[in-house]
Amino acid sequence: MGSTAAAALLAGAGALLLTALGTASARGQSPQPPAFAPLPLSVPAPRDNPSTPEKAALGRLLFWDPILSGGQDIACATCHHPAFGYADGRDLPIGTGGTGMGPARRFPGGATPLVKRNSQTILNVAFNGMDAWGHVDPAEAPMFWDSRARGLEAQALVPIESLEEMRGGTRAEGSGVAGAVARVARVAGYRTLFARAFGGREPVTAQNLARAIAAFERTLVTPDTRFDRYMRGARAALNEVEVRGMAAFENHGCTLCHNGPMFSDYKLHVLGVSDNSKLGTYDPGAGGRYAFRTPSLRNLAYTAPYMHSGLIADVGSAVGFYKTVGGGAPLLTHFDAPRVIEGRIVLGSPVGRDQLDPLLQHVTVNSEVDDIVAFLATLNGSFDRSVPSHVPSGLRPGGR
Repeated sequence: MGSTAAAALLAGAGALLLTALGTASARGQSPQPPAFAPLPLSVPAPRDNPSTPEKAALGRLLFWDPILSGGQDIACATCHHPAFGYADGRDLPIGTGGTGMGPARRFPGGATPLVKRNSQTILNVAFNGMDAWGHVDPAEAPMFWDSRARGLEAQALVPIESLEEMRGGTRAEGSGVAGAVARVARVAGYRTLFARAFGGREPVTAQNLARAIAAFERTLVTPDTRFDRYMRGARAALNEVEVRGMAAFENHGCTLCHNGPMFSDYKLHVLGVSDNSKLGTYDPGAGGRYAFRTPSLRNLAYTAPYMHSGLIADVGSAVGFYKTVGGGAPLLTHFDAPRVIEGRIVLGSPVGRDQLDPLLQHVTVNSEVDDIVAFLATLNGSFDRSVPSHVPSGLRPGGR
């Protein structure tokens, strides 16, 4: 099929979809959600934290400042660095006590354990929870692999309080956020910036700290990818192989979970992904069911490795994984029980095939892996990669 014919085919399918949606709406029926949609060009914010340039500028400095960590050695940016698509390029993150950046970061061990789940990118987290129609409530947006926090404001404080991420092993529970706020309040430059962003007599609070970081994170969006331009009518933005991959992505069941502008249904699913043996035990996931939230597929080129355990190294392997768990595939080795190889525990999946999400029975990826990978590459966008030259605390931006 030529590129013109392929584009015409998809354009025709889109027209038919719009007609069907209009007919269903006219009949009072609930229309089926669209499989694909571009990101909005405007970024939503909760009513109690409207975005302003002052908040975003303050949030950027806080994001890079190690003053928020108990040991003042790690910043938010340590595990969410622009060099790695605002992730960290590792299977499992190394929090406070570590040294270095990205895959080269090392952990000497001690009182603080490893962070147990792969660091997700914060690119486009402003749109977390967005449904296939583009509707989203930013105050209720699900965060983390198990959706345990709602909204960027709530999420921003969790790593600061987390033992293995930023609080550190020698500090009592409850001291992480309180300690960070006290340290920030002692810096004259921060007091000025908080007053400018929020007003009030004592603006340096945990709530305002979270609001500033959230405002900055809402600036990290990539709404102008080739896919987005294609969906807005620029049909030359995708080539023949990418259009074919887009069709295969839908036809073989990928859009059952990866749909809408963010390519995520934001639901929890049991996929049978192997756990990381560095933890020495299984990760129970949400509710102890080994379920994890569907991640976005945007900007995959920058954010490897993938899955909650960080054990899938590249996009091709991630797509190929669904050949092993979808549509009646044979039972494979990643479902094996733990075993010891050369003195090291090797974990398989903690669930059997009968415990996998039933939606996987409708996933039939087979010979189209390369086409789908080509399509997913159209979801990569440009973003701010700058690093501040200094932060108000005087510490090294990004930490040790």
